[in-house]
Amino acid sequence: MSSDLPSDPSRRGALKCLAFGGAGTLFVLSGGVLAPVNLALAASEKGVSAGSGVPLFLQISDTHIGFNKEANPDVSATLKQTIDYVNAMPVKPALTIHTGDITHLSKAEEFDHAAQLMSGLKITELHTVPGEHDVTDGPGTEYFSRFGQASKNKGYYSFDHNGVHFVALVNVMHFKPNGLGGLGDDQLAWLQDDLKGRSSSTPIVVFAHMPMWTIYEPWGWGTGDAGQAMSNLTRFGSVTVLNGHIHQIVSKVEGNITFHTARSTAYPQPTAGNGPGPGPLTVPRDQLAGMLGVTSIKVMRHPLKTTLADATLA
Repeated sequence: MSSDLPSDPSRRGALKCLAFGGAGTLFVLSGGVLAPVNLALAASEKGVSAGSGVPLFLQISDTHIGFNKEANPDVSATLKQTIDYVNAMPVKPALTIHTGDITHLSKAEEFDHAAQLMSGLKITELHTVPGEHDVTDGPGTEYFSRFGQASKNKGYYSFDHNGVHFVALVNVMHFKPNGLGGLGDDQLAWLQDDLKGRSSSTPIVVFAHMPMWTIYEPWGWGTGDAGQAMSNLTRFGSVTVLNGHIHQIVSKVEGNITFHTARSTAYPQPTAGNGPGPGPLTVPRDQLAGMLGVTSIKVMRHPLKTTLADATLA
């Protein structure tokens, strides 16, 4: 199933008032390869140079609207700061992808507040997947009432934009042992069918909430059946897999597949295995901005090369 909804003007108009944002990563398409670029650089006078590619989409994650504990009592402020970055970009991407945990407790008023905050984001096309915090009401009624159309309330769907095939997966509805995410047989069968017949030269972007490789099993930082999903992607020349959930930058490259988890816009979490478990990490007030931020990539065209470095809201 490949959704044609993103090209529907009425959908784009509806998404304009539902666009959620926060500290995120801008992706550009350069020489057929996707690469993330520092948001602050993209918003600067230099912007994204022609040599760096054309802005393609923005990834944001884990906005947790409704969270107001000590780790960050004002998640709206850090979200607003990134909206300002995005709106200052001289050339804006066409798409925003949110990799889950839009809200903290799946409440209608939290979704509504996120929409109100983000109505000023000057990117009109939004694509989402749910995080576990977006479906705490069990069937995810509040999430699917807003974002279910693209997937016929299944949560997983695909679409094409500018020669890139995007695949949205859901791994927060059926958890595996140790809290690992799960895709399930129906979704895996759908993915195989969705990719069937597509040229191996097509750039693929996969996005889901929980990491699509096992970062730290004792904390459930992974997806139990991700390997089955990834086996369908090995034949493609360029695959980018985007996730959130762990509130920090972790990346790896495995063959032709680049994995990247995004920072949260709300609060940090401890690194894998440090502390009693995952959860909001409280740091001194003057250090919080340094724990929330964006990923910076230096892009060179001749030869094509990318170098990853962290950039924070500090």
